[in-house]
Amino acid sequence: MPPSLLIFFTIVVGIPVICAFTYAAYERQLKHREKMAEKLNSQAAEKAAQYAAHNERLEQRVRVLERIATDKGTDLADEIDRLRDAPLN
Repeated sequence: MPPSLLIFFTIVVGIPVICAFTYAAYERQLKHREKMAEKLNSQAAEKAAQYAAHNERLEQRVRVLERIATDKGTDLADEIDRLRDAPLN
């Protein structure tokens, strides 16, 4: 096979084939990264919802404690006992 034919074959066939494989691998990698980003985003959203719910429960408890601390009524002991008996979420 003459060298000029080998060079021609490499330029016309070899380089485009290599580029096509490289592009296909790059596309696959991009799709994989997109899927990973979507999963991470959904996990982050779920965590944020859990933190918001936990924060709401803590705010409710603080409101009750503030009311107890500022209440001068006789029901204070009953309120404290109810809080002790209440299940923790």
